[in-house]
Amino acid sequence: MATSRTQRDVWVYVGIGAMVSALVLFSLVPLVMGLWQPRPAADGVVNGGTPLESQALGYQLVLEREPDNVNALQGLLEIRLQQKNLAAAIAPLERLGQIRTDQVQYRILLAQLKTQLEDNAGAAKVYREILTQSPHNIQALKGLSGLYAQQERPAEAVAIVQNAITQAIKAQTGAPGTVPPDQLTSLQLLLGEIYLSQNRPDQAIAIYEAASKVNGNDFRPVLAQAQVMAQTGKVKEADPFFQQAIMLAPVQYKDPIKNIALQVTNQALANQNGAPETSIPSPAPILKSE
Repeated sequence: MATSRTQRDVWVYVGIGAMVSALVLFSLVPLVMGLWQPRPAADGVVNGGTPLESQALGYQLVLEREPDNVNALQGLLEIRLQQKNLAAAIAPLERLGQIRTDQVQYRILLAQLKTQLEDNAGAAKVYREILTQSPHNIQALKGLSGLYAQQERPAEAVAIVQNAITQAIKAQTGAPGTVPPDQLTSLQLLLGEIYLSQNRPDQAIAIYEAASKVNGNDFRPVLAQAQVMAQTGKVKEADPFFQQAIMLAPVQYKDPIKNIALQVTNQALANQNGAPETSIPSPAPILKSE
């Protein structure tokens, strides 16, 4: 029975972690937004009904003449992704990252593709390069800490995010406005997510409380704390936090949060009564950007 209870707790924390993970990325521009805009075919590419490989060949011919043609590189990358040929997508993506250094999304996507291809060392290298330039980049920190977790290096997963939080607070203290409050909150939420993945709910709650003190107008740490409290048996104590999250949230997110609160609370009560577990509600409705 104890083993069953322990397994249930682990899955509870995994489920909450998935929900908090979505909160971490709240308000961030989706990775490929702005990258995959409709564009005319490059010279040498035939439009309409042309097989993808023929289109790819056309882009490759353009790149032989103009290796840095961004339009052709993007077109070739899109085709390789449509074909699910991740290995072939690496080269144009690497070149785009070198040319468009102002668009970190290319390098984030490169690291993610390398991870998919099980090139963890290559992915980690890209993430570290990003963090050298942008120490508080949420996507890079999330990706690198995730790699550490996969490699069973939990202390390093925690340390890299803790260090980013410390540096962000120092930067904010020295020059207010250097790190936007929402970004610092996202860093703290990421650390909470890591704690949950390590079955450490008390530490997660502590970081959510700290985040709320730093950025009292952000509903995300309040909602995350409420979810963890409810799913760890503190259902009554969680209710005021759910209500506070609803109050703080923008209008378009209030109803989805109410739904999350209801489902999380009902599931927590069912767990206490020994009822079979159902799927933990997804917070996806609150992640829509304006």
